[in-house]
Amino acid sequence: MGNLIWHEYSRFVSITANVYAVWAAFFGLFYRKFFWDFVGGTLRDPGGLQPSPNAAIFITLIVKIPIIQILSMMLGLFILAIELPLPAIKQFSIYRSLMVRVVLLLFQVFLAILFYQGTNAAIWSLIAAGCYGRAIMLGETMAEAKQNRGRKGEA
Repeated sequence: MGNLIWHEYSRFVSITANVYAVWAAFFGLFYRKFFWDFVGGTLRDPGGLQPSPNAAIFITLIVKIPIIQILSMMLGLFILAIELPLPAIKQFSIYRSLMVRVVLLLFQVFLAILFYQGTNAAIWSLIAAGCYGRAIMLGETMAEAKQNRGRKGEA
């Protein structure tokens, strides 16, 4: 058996998680629900669970104006553009940097966990970030990074 190449495995998990995040954000535009509304909420007989007044900012950003879903969709599309690049994008350092991918995935986790439809995408993005972290700890580099070393932006 061969060795597991962690950054390749992470890339596939990240692609799956971000396709799911884009779809969940699209779905969240139509069915808006703040996921953490049960924390500190009040249960009323007619009306069900009412969110806490402390969650008013999240209700505004998720339910009234779907800013969180739109940001999550844009970030998911940006990460997909890095994970599935055109050949011209492979020369840029943002494509070769595993640390940038970890940071972007952690931002995706933060945004996707806030709305109801994005929880699975957040879990898989966290797994992908952890696997990229493992690749960084093992000292893995991408093949494109080895080929482009010392080129300084030549085409």
